[in-house]
Amino acid sequence: MRRSMFVLPSSITMASILCGFSSVVMSINAAGATPERYFMWGAGLLVLAGVFDGLDGRVARATNTTTEFGVQLDSLADVISFGMAPAILAYRYGFFQLGIQDSHLRAAGWAACFVYTACGALRLARFNIQVGATDCRYFVGLPIPAGAACVASVIIWHPAPPSSIFQAYAMATGLFLVGMLMVSTLRFPSFKKRSTNPRAAMITSLSIVLVFALMILFQQRFFIGFFAVYLTASLALNLAWLSGWTKIQPPQDGAEDPETIN
Repeated sequence: MRRSMFVLPSSITMASILCGFSSVVMSINAAGATPERYFMWGAGLLVLAGVFDGLDGRVARATNTTTEFGVQLDSLADVISFGMAPAILAYRYGFFQLGIQDSHLRAAGWAACFVYTACGALRLARFNIQVGATDCRYFVGLPIPAGAACVASVIIWHPAPPSSIFQAYAMATGLFLVGMLMVSTLRFPSFKKRSTNPRAAMITSLSIVLVFALMILFQQRFFIGFFAVYLTASLALNLAWLSGWTKIQPPQDGAEDPETIN
């Protein structure tokens, strides 16, 4: 039984890889008569991959089955599920059809999707060598699952592909920006460390309930709104720190727990 428990976290990571691979398959299948359906499935599978990615590390720590193998597998899974799969989905969704008539748009889409993928891989490599050296309350750069969620949220909100060149170029710009945020040194709240303060724990529980309530209320619009608020609030927090505001304690590097959440 004890040996079998070591398989559980890796099995959850493999489920994340399955979701990423299946999202790529949905992108390919979107060549049919109803692409919106496949784009929705592809984006939804990226969200599900994020759920599994959040579970594997927590399960490993809860069962005391954290291994170096699991850490490396998790990073490889993230490259597939949150790097390559969203880039292929974004290319097929935003640039392929319109790019048939506009070769410049297709080239711009190809470049934007590659930059997103490359920045995601660089973000993961930097994370792997910074474990234990940065404040565990914050990520250095936008985490790659959040980057993939930004791509997925746009498609869930508007599953029909862009109908104009302007919309397609706007999406290319968004991919470039998300890539730059991933390799930036800006800090993004991680929410991965549980507080021992009862009041803080209660606020966290209420926040989770509120998020689920908003998800039910806004449905397809929830994800794009949630990540827009997350990015805006994170950028505002970094600007506040630069201006000397310290009511929320700035990052204290060198005091991070050795947790492997990308």
